[in-house]
Amino acid sequence: MQSGTVSRIDIILGINDKTRITCQLKRHLSPLTVGLITRMLPLNGNAHYMGKSILYFETKINSGIERKRTDFKKGDIAFLPIEGSICFYLHDVFDSKPMTIIGKILGDTDNLNEVKTSDILSISRN
Repeated sequence: MQSGTVSRIDIILGINDKTRITCQLKRHLSPLTVGLITRMLPLNGNAHYMGKSILYFETKINSGIERKRTDFKKGDIAFLPIEGSICFYLHDVFDSKPMTIIGKILGDTDNLNEVKTSDILSISRN
């Protein structure tokens, strides 16, 4: 499918307005959550870590869990409803907190390993 279709939404993950990583939200994975996030773009917040495998930032999005999962692969993007957080997986994770999968990082994830907790993460339409 082409970018900009109803099912796949191309976005950019920005780090401090300097580094840009191509990502894609996939509506078919979680239609309600992806629709809500898409309508609220652009979003940004301070970077945080859950352990060493999950980079995230908090939003004001208030949505329940949809098609919950606990196993994720490196490059997955998920939504954590408890904190309204957008999560980026740096490594494969099994048996994590239940989250809603919303997309995939298409670009190189190596830059994400250098993010500090004082950095600003943002997502916007491509």
